[in-house]
Amino acid sequence: MSQFKRILVTGGAGFIGSHTVDLLLRQGYTVRVMDSLTPPVHIAGQLPAYFPSAAEFMQGDVRDKAAWERALVGIDAVFHLAAYQDYLPDFSKFFHVNAFATALMYEVIVEQRLPVQKAVVASSQAAYGEGKYLCAQDGVQFPAPRPEAQLQLRHWEPLCPACGGSLQLLDTDEVRVNPHNSYALSKYGGEQIALVLGRRYGIASVGMRYSIVQGTRQSFRNAYSGVLRIFAMQVLSGQQPTAYEDGEQIRDFVNVDDVARANLLALEDARADYCAFNVGGGRRVTVNQFARVMAAAAGRPDLEPHSTGEYRFGDTRHISSDVGALRALGWQPLGDIERSVGAYLEWAQQQADFGDFASKARTYMQQVGAVRGGAQA
Repeated sequence: MSQFKRILVTGGAGFIGSHTVDLLLRQGYTVRVMDSLTPPVHIAGQLPAYFPSAAEFMQGDVRDKAAWERALVGIDAVFHLAAYQDYLPDFSKFFHVNAFATALMYEVIVEQRLPVQKAVVASSQAAYGEGKYLCAQDGVQFPAPRPEAQLQLRHWEPLCPACGGSLQLLDTDEVRVNPHNSYALSKYGGEQIALVLGRRYGIASVGMRYSIVQGTRQSFRNAYSGVLRIFAMQVLSGQQPTAYEDGEQIRDFVNVDDVARANLLALEDARADYCAFNVGGGRRVTVNQFARVMAAAAGRPDLEPHSTGEYRFGDTRHISSDVGALRALGWQPLGDIERSVGAYLEWAQQQADFGDFASKARTYMQQVGAVRGGAQA
């Protein structure tokens, strides 16, 4: 174990947070959790059944300075994992939860002269937007968001910004960011707040740019994003999994247990200080391939994925992270999508209120313009 003994985990009753809490407890740390327990992730004010009795719980909102002041007392290090994530157009909430709250944490530590020595902050692969590509004519490119006129014509692939030609996807390293939507901007903003203020005030800080994280405890009530929960709801209710665009988007899925191990490494290894790391699964998978794995695991291989031509406004076509920097510190992704899908299906079917939240969420996203298209071009 490192020199840190007492750890605060914000969002520690949620998905990534709870798995990180479990690992910290197994490693002998003393853990306090601050979580707001708000819908749709949670049933309002109710701790999930998986929350461990060995962890101290404090209900609080990371946007509340007084909550930070209570939660940070006696703490050596923080995992700041509380976040707001979906595809809804409530832009200010992304920045309030994901960036403002991060600044507030550092403000309280500095203002109160608290002996917090380290902070590991959740960032996101979304910071890269379309990420890194290769054009045969013009070399490495970082495309801008695809124009809506192109998406309406169902021309899904990004084009070279220099010549307009086709592109080959490359794994994206940590060097250059290119955020395309409010969630991505807010997560990258929070990361930069952590790294800059951390260095300035001597609080060793690390940004963790998670790829699409998969596994048990991913809330099915928040069905605005996440193919794991959406496809699980669909196939378990006998529906075909519905993919946006044409379902051939390439994604990089990482198992939540691998993420928890990466978090612990970032805490314990001083070589990680003041750096940002990709945390990915090391395997490219299309959305359609993922849907087929889900259907097979649920015993319904007949449920083939289908697409209607709808798209999420501001979405990324392809993305795959280069995890070489984290591998260099001794971490390896050990999970795979088959493991994640199997574990999630088993867990979800044990939940009394599991059901098809995805249909209602999709309808609402259509109403507010987060999901568009669908008519023949």
